[in-house]
Amino acid sequence: MLSESRTGYRTRCPRLHHKTGLWLELLHSPLCARLYGRRAVKDRAARAVAVATGEGVEGRPHPDDAGLPAHRDCQGWAPHGTKELMPLRSSYDAVIVGGGHNGLVAAAYLARAGRSVLVLERLDHTGGAAVSTRAFPGVDARLSRYSYLVSLLPRKITDDLGLRFAVRRRRISSYTPKGDGGLLVDSGSPARTRESFLRLTGSERDFEAWQRFYAMTRRVAERVFPTLTGPLPSRTALERTVDDPAAWEALFERPLGETGEAEFNDDLVRGVVLTDALIGTFTHAHDPSLSQNRCFLYHVIGGGTGDWDVPVGGMGALTDALADAARAAGAEIVTSAEVTALATDGTRAEVTFERGPGSPPAGVRGTVGARYVLVNASPHTLAGLLGEEPPTKPEGSQLKVNMLLRRLPRLRDTGVDPREAFAGTFHIAESYSQLQTSYEQAAAGAVPSAPPSEIYCHSLTDPSILAPGLAAEGLHTLTLFGLHAPARLSSAKNALLKATLAQLDAVLAEPLTDCLAEDADGRPCIEAKSPLDLEREVGLPGGHIFHRDLAFPFATQSTGRWGVETDRPNVLLCGAGAIRGGGVSGIPGHNAAMAVLEHAR
Repeated sequence: MLSESRTGYRTRCPRLHHKTGLWLELLHSPLCARLYGRRAVKDRAARAVAVATGEGVEGRPHPDDAGLPAHRDCQGWAPHGTKELMPLRSSYDAVIVGGGHNGLVAAAYLARAGRSVLVLERLDHTGGAAVSTRAFPGVDARLSRYSYLVSLLPRKITDDLGLRFAVRRRRISSYTPKGDGGLLVDSGSPARTRESFLRLTGSERDFEAWQRFYAMTRRVAERVFPTLTGPLPSRTALERTVDDPAAWEALFERPLGETGEAEFNDDLVRGVVLTDALIGTFTHAHDPSLSQNRCFLYHVIGGGTGDWDVPVGGMGALTDALADAARAAGAEIVTSAEVTALATDGTRAEVTFERGPGSPPAGVRGTVGARYVLVNASPHTLAGLLGEEPPTKPEGSQLKVNMLLRRLPRLRDTGVDPREAFAGTFHIAESYSQLQTSYEQAAAGAVPSAPPSEIYCHSLTDPSILAPGLAAEGLHTLTLFGLHAPARLSSAKNALLKATLAQLDAVLAEPLTDCLAEDADGRPCIEAKSPLDLEREVGLPGGHIFHRDLAFPFATQSTGRWGVETDRPNVLLCGAGAIRGGGVSGIPGHNAAMAVLEHAR
């Protein structure tokens, strides 16, 4: 778990001092060095956007440009004394390419089964996109920089590996503002939720439809989720498992928009339902490919409930626990070691890697042999390692914004406490019609006029990610995940962020910029990550958080027994691009390890 450290707070004001030894890190851009006082709201907003996106900012050069080490404070760093500089052996039973959470799950399972295991990680820390980071210089707040909630991680994996990791349930499922009111879904009080539906829609019809619809998805979750850690069922077998023809038709056969429009009347309610079909997926309600249905399915079956929970200590707490479990079982983990090539005859493989800069021996190449290679990277990346023509690069679709606030902003809706509204998923500009309009505008290459997004405050549920002094002062984190922000719009990140924050401001009683804390250099605590940022920083092709479009969790002619197989018998996918991959689940890592152990019997 995360350990507490000094707060870094000097006074009761939001300005925070710089800790000795910390290097500054911003978003691939010059730093903004000028402090600001009480400027006009417009100036503060423009400055926050500039700092977050790294565009149009004056000041000193970026640390990377100056030849200085960027400040990195990720969980996922190996504890002192456990980082291997080079592999200890020339050959292993299994080499795992990539030390993200799925790779670590596979490493832990295989090492516990007595196999010799080597993990090679390109970055100088493990964790991949599931890390906790001190994103703002001089501020002891450990944010989940990329992935941030947990739903699909099976209890089986945490129990099997003996992980010291916990999640917390959020009572408030969601809040969606509309004018001076809004829709509050309180999972602990059906009566309160019913009243909120009645105020919004004027009747109980949509509330009753909501109850029926999510009772149906809950039944599907209870039946489908347990299948994810076994061999892939056939389509027919999974349909028998679901044992509900209407549910199968709604989720697996017909575009989700047809079901949503048939079940719900209100435009806002339809939109809230649809959002789970659009996470990191650039699509629309009536897409005949059913990519929206596949995305929706994985967002409503996690844990057999569909709940999305808060990782205690942040995402880095999970990947630190996984790295500890892998090492304790005997796996070697070598960081700053980028795999550059993979060769195999189907029986034995050779993995070539190069040590990264700043980690001795920098620039040194090495080759290790392996009986099996498990690739915790995308199919696109795997093709490159094999020297093959890669498939078309997938296109990610999201804008991730991390913020630290001096206080939670006040809402226009005075009937809802901000501590409740921001504890669940806070939907912005996500009515059904708004989502369609934004999709059409983004598909045409334009920044949506009202970009949709959803927000939540981690520290309301789990304040442990803040140093005690920050929590005592009332600071809070705020995470924003923007939809319909495809990679093709990454060059317009500044405009997209500005438009997204304007939609949030429209439902607040005060500008968000009035609530932002400042870092040690007086800059607002806000950063934004586009798909291209994710591609550059954590190796996601096209910034696609699922490595490629999600697939239904049943077998086809090309999937193999576990959904991790490739056309090389001893090379397996163990990342999000495997069938039943995506999200922070560990399922592809588990399934790849099971395939190896099964094959080796």
